[in-house]
Amino acid sequence: MTTETPLRGVTEKLTRLRRTIARRMVESLQTAAQLTTVVEVDVTDLAILRAAHKDAFAAREGVKLSFLPFFAKAAVEGLQAFPRINARLDLEAGTVTYPEAEHLSIAVDTERGLFVPVIRDAGGLSIAQIARQIDDLATRTRNGTVSPDEMSGGTFTITNTGSRGALFDTPIINQPQSAILGTGAVVRRPAALWDGDTETIALRSMVYFALTYDHRIIDGAEAARYLSWVKNRLENADFAKDLTD
Repeated sequence: MTTETPLRGVTEKLTRLRRTIARRMVESLQTAAQLTTVVEVDVTDLAILRAAHKDAFAAREGVKLSFLPFFAKAAVEGLQAFPRINARLDLEAGTVTYPEAEHLSIAVDTERGLFVPVIRDAGGLSIAQIARQIDDLATRTRNGTVSPDEMSGGTFTITNTGSRGALFDTPIINQPQSAILGTGAVVRRPAALWDGDTETIALRSMVYFALTYDHRIIDGAEAARYLSWVKNRLENADFAKDLTD
């Protein structure tokens, strides 16, 4: 049965925040030559690792162990291997700036709209540290206590569209950054596997990663290499040592 909402048949004024978001989204599309590349990642071994550690992790760290900290860890390590994905283009000045660190913006959905608080120096953090910072920033963003300084200075963004069940989308770059990674829902489904010379079908945990990037500075081949690097890092699932500080 459909539930009727009080907004049906209503005209309302846009909030200041919604106006700002709308303006910035259009400006981003008008500024950058945006292209999206998608890869499929088999995170079955990662799901097994997470399941084995999630209860002890929650008891020790005080936060849940979701897939997102693993995704963030692999993404920022990939930025160190492919620094152009983390760079900033100034076309008028004719320069490309490569930041000294990876400052990771995390998209947070709130009742007031979308915000992107920043995890500073994310490239040097463990999964435990990333998980705690995501939980802290998301909580304070939703209750309105995050500071303006914590909302600026990001060099790369992750948006976890899978948190609401979406398989993938084509995210819009958070200017003046050059790329944004959308992580989809982790879904159990049949997939083809090779065991030596034999091909089999098995249930696997699969997820789509969608990287939108500025084609003025990042070529498609480089974006694909970055995504392949992140894919391999996650499929290898070698994160046990990163689950503690």
